[in-house]
Amino acid sequence: MSSDPSVPETRVLAVASHVVYGYVGNTMAAFVMQLLGCEVAALNTVHFSNHTGYKQVKGTKATADDIRDIYEGLKQSYLTDFDMMLSGYAPSAEAVEALGSIGRDLKFKSSMKPVLDPVMGDQGELYVSEDVVPVYKNLLREADLILPNQFEAEVLAEVPITSLNTLKAAIAKLHARHRIPHIIVTSVSFDDASPILSVVGSTRRTDGSPRFFKIDVPRLDCFFSGTGDMFAALMVVRLREAITTAQLGSNSAWLSPDNVEPLDLPLAKAGEKALGSMHAVLAKTMERRDQILAGNGRGPMVVDESEHRRYLRETKAAEVQLVRNLEDLRHPIVRYKAEALGEEDDTGTPRSHSTRTSDVCFVHQAL
Repeated sequence: MSSDPSVPETRVLAVASHVVYGYVGNTMAAFVMQLLGCEVAALNTVHFSNHTGYKQVKGTKATADDIRDIYEGLKQSYLTDFDMMLSGYAPSAEAVEALGSIGRDLKFKSSMKPVLDPVMGDQGELYVSEDVVPVYKNLLREADLILPNQFEAEVLAEVPITSLNTLKAAIAKLHARHRIPHIIVTSVSFDDASPILSVVGSTRRTDGSPRFFKIDVPRLDCFFSGTGDMFAALMVVRLREAITTAQLGSNSAWLSPDNVEPLDLPLAKAGEKALGSMHAVLAKTMERRDQILAGNGRGPMVVDESEHRRYLRETKAAEVQLVRNLEDLRHPIVRYKAEALGEEDDTGTPRSHSTRTSDVCFVHQAL
């Protein structure tokens, strides 16, 4: 297969966290985008030893002034010719405001497309301070694509999400109130016992009305960190690729004509490819994790250890196996196809595709 990039020359400013060990934040996102042919400038909002899933970290957080200062350094040397901006975790409300001011400055001077991953929380719980929430809400109108998980979508839309219908209502409200062109909600599930997770997306029409699609993926019973960052990075590249294929690069906010059906949207095509890569990488990560924990991987199985030490060992074993699975990122097999959402679906439980029950994938937003 050709190793030539499938996207046109694309410069991305990626603003997110950084860890020395493992793959989350920019350590994940910058690598993925660079591998797929993007020039990436990484502006790091924290510099930690490891991700917070270990429940212990060392390192520093950037202040809003630190973030602005780095950006001013880029400006003074005329290094801000970015085509896209991916915003991830920021450690404070002031830091989120700094991301917003950078995005506004870039968008004012060019046709730069901002992609916002509003990292605030998951599974009903905020893991940022409450003053971050209104700042993110103020940034929504300036984003061309947002990638909240189900909980974050509920917070941003101020709509309790308990079913597919209420999720559709939340997305429609975000389109109408904030004029967001493209929305994908990840980690969608209304039943903890369900073997299925979904992503639900929409690209609005010119009148603001949504075009809904859903992609179901079997749930993988393992906790991974950094997969939200991987999904965001993959969506940046695959959306740019799909927009180029559809010859929509000159359209405002990359909007498809109103007569384009949900399943033909570049956003849906990008989601299918992104999830194809994620399925393959995470399935292999889980296989490797099981080998390590069984003592067949690097290092012997530990028989007598404390609960704390065992937790650290298990967390390390679940680090995403990224660099050993480059072909899965470059050339994904599209196993999961988008389907248009029906007018009514009150079951609240995403449906699985009967021919795909052996496949696994898990989308989680992590710091």
